[in-house]
Amino acid sequence: MEVILTHEHADFDATASQLAASKLFPGAVPVLPHNLNRNVRDFLVLYRSSLPFRRADELPRTPIEQVVLVDTQQVQAIRGMTPGTLVRIVDHHPRERDLPSQHHYWGESVGATTTLLLEQIIARGLTLTPIEATLLILGIYEDTGGMVYASTTARDLRCAAWLLERGANLEVVNDFLHHPLTPAQQRLLRQLQERAETFDIAGHTIIIATAAVDEQVDEISTLAHKLRDFFDPDGLFLIVDLRDRIQLVARSTTSLIHVGAIAEVLGGGGHARAAAALIRQQPLAAVRSHLLDILHQKVHPPITVRQIMSWGVNTLEPETTVMEASQRMRRLGYEGFPVVENDQLLGLMTRRELDRAMQHKMGKVPVRRVMRAGTFTVGIDESVQTLQKRMMESGWGQMPVVDRTGVMVGIVTRTDLLKLWAAPEAALAPMSAALKMQATLPEGLLLLLRQVGEAAQQLNNPLYTVGGFVRDLLLGYPNFDVDLVVEGDASTLAHKLAALYGGRVRSHRRFGTAKWIRDDAAFAAGLPLSDDTPSSLDFATARTEFYEEPTALPVVESSNVKLDLHRRDFTINTLAVRLDPPHWGELLDFYGGERDLEEGVIRVLHSLSFVEDPTRILRAARFEQRFGFRIEPRSAELIAESVDLLARLSGGRIRHEFDLLFLEREPENVLRRLQELGVLAILHPDLRWSDDLAPKFKNLRLALTELPAPPASTDRLYAALWLRRHPAGVQRHFLGRLHVTSATHELIEEGIRLVALEPDLSVPDLLASQLDALLAPFSDAALLVARIGADDWVISKRIHHYQVHLRPQRIHLGGDHLRALGLRPGPEYRDILQAVRAAVIDGRIGTAAEEEELARRLMATPKEVNTT
Repeated sequence: MEVILTHEHADFDATASQLAASKLFPGAVPVLPHNLNRNVRDFLVLYRSSLPFRRADELPRTPIEQVVLVDTQQVQAIRGMTPGTLVRIVDHHPRERDLPSQHHYWGESVGATTTLLLEQIIARGLTLTPIEATLLILGIYEDTGGMVYASTTARDLRCAAWLLERGANLEVVNDFLHHPLTPAQQRLLRQLQERAETFDIAGHTIIIATAAVDEQVDEISTLAHKLRDFFDPDGLFLIVDLRDRIQLVARSTTSLIHVGAIAEVLGGGGHARAAAALIRQQPLAAVRSHLLDILHQKVHPPITVRQIMSWGVNTLEPETTVMEASQRMRRLGYEGFPVVENDQLLGLMTRRELDRAMQHKMGKVPVRRVMRAGTFTVGIDESVQTLQKRMMESGWGQMPVVDRTGVMVGIVTRTDLLKLWAAPEAALAPMSAALKMQATLPEGLLLLLRQVGEAAQQLNNPLYTVGGFVRDLLLGYPNFDVDLVVEGDASTLAHKLAALYGGRVRSHRRFGTAKWIRDDAAFAAGLPLSDDTPSSLDFATARTEFYEEPTALPVVESSNVKLDLHRRDFTINTLAVRLDPPHWGELLDFYGGERDLEEGVIRVLHSLSFVEDPTRILRAARFEQRFGFRIEPRSAELIAESVDLLARLSGGRIRHEFDLLFLEREPENVLRRLQELGVLAILHPDLRWSDDLAPKFKNLRLALTELPAPPASTDRLYAALWLRRHPAGVQRHFLGRLHVTSATHELIEEGIRLVALEPDLSVPDLLASQLDALLAPFSDAALLVARIGADDWVISKRIHHYQVHLRPQRIHLGGDHLRALGLRPGPEYRDILQAVRAAVIDGRIGTAAEEEELARRLMATPKEVNTT
């Protein structure tokens, strides 16, 4: 037999989940627990005859082989169960502990367990009666607080809408979710309200309400909902003395107050948002005191300013003119600057004030006259709630952040606060990439990064590894090319490392970059040295950039890591991992890069991204095809609007992107995508990609694996293979437009000449010597491309025959032999040797003596040289 169980004191989500599970497991019996909440009990009095529920004492005396356990992870055993009974758990709360081998958990973070099961019902196309739909919507509504609790998801709303379409009755829902309190409950509620105490613990508002009663009071948990709505605390704890025992009921609105863990210390249990405990043989005052001690140990701080702020701050001096401030704000994209004089905050200069001043032609006026005066700041470790109050008091949308000594260290904005609405609390604490680094990176590189991080800490400079290294780390791709960004001076950090571990430093202060090159002898004295320890590290000062006009190279200024990441091309390349202790391994994701990695999306950071740098269009296609991602719709629209700007770029910038394109594992996919995006036609109207070239690209890769060494770099070979289908004029225009290297230029020109020779290469009965004469002038790289690219299999076969059998052949005769035979050096040497080689290749002669005899004859009758 199979049964469906839930927890005692079952609420609507529990019983609705049982009903939903019975639809998915048709042979399983939903068994009601001994204790039901009063509103559930009253609902079943009216409607149980239309529902499949049974009580435990109504079950037959047969073994229970499987239990489907819903809305809880703790089994309340019933008759017929054994230690070997299979238990399938379905719960919308995270798994709380390790489970026995016969227990299997399935759950996701949604507002109600009913939602998880109903989604499966919808997917399978199962039907519900209006009464069943009403019970299921009661389960969703009760556990989501009518869709207003923070745990509510879009999935809950979609399921509720589906149930309404199936006849769920909202009048019934309203009646049973707003059940009147009994007189005993009303008396207890008043007492709890009167004796409620408010505590500020780790920045959270926590209510502890105590009461003692001499009568039976059912469903104290119902009163917890009432008090939570009344007080709106972060955490609520009811302690009720029921004479023979004390009942604790706990509720939380934040995962930072895990009431299940708190109740467990008191002998109870539950999950993060709801829990309870029964406590015996302790007075109420002792329980209250013990609870307070536990809260101080278990409650974690709320989100602090540190978690959402931007480090580093750009300020204005009070005598800066409005015009200068406006230009700077437009260049950097900021909404405001603190105005500072002698390290003292005087006020805030906002974009609104600047725009108004410029409208009034006050460009030469100092910002002191138009700024918002004030000295409002927020501490780096103060809560977000404090920040909100400070912003409301000041009216400032940008708030300077100060450390414990009062030094300004950053800025926090309204936008940073707005991001909290969409971010789950767990995501606000920095995710750690430390374990992934430990598992992925070579030991030498990992150790070196730790030591560099410690050096940066000594300078009080936050240090990050950024960009593609972090992206590939999260994707699980090997990439040990580390880009390091320091919030401080890159050169100073590099010289610090040289002082600690030896080595040399090359720095470019103008660009804010430095390279530290290790000295193995000195380095090994300070750090263990291994084969996978990098020979050098590159550092860059965190910087921001702005474009004075479309397609121009950017102007760069020093900044903080958040703005440094904002200048990058796509969200997936804006991730950073912090390396200085105690922040080692913290993952920074300001722009949704991790989400886009998970969803497989290429997304630009702002709508002018392709206008400022059109080469990002080529990179978008390259990353999309490399990772099997997709360019998201808005970014695709921006590409279509900006693709014409590629015509304005220098050839060198485009060539660099094509060089990288041809280094991809399957560059044919990128070329096809560039054609779809209209890029190729912008570079030349007749430049194109044909899908029948794709097999040839694959054949080139196969051919390269069979060679001891490639005859040229793979990027040149791919370029030549692609272009050979185009008219010679198109190829030469493309080469000139991109200013390609001389090696690439020569390979393409060879390809043009080989295509022109194809009629000669395809004639019937072509002698081996004629084939040799046609192909001898060409490089191995050009012949490989011609062989792979030829559409005529005869030509391809002949080129392959030449490369394998004819080109390696050598004749015995040489110039020294001809000189010894008395022939004076001159053009005849070449003609005679070529004629001898032709005879050898055609099989007309085969020995050194025959070669010498033929040479003597040709020397005697020169006219025969060109006809032999």
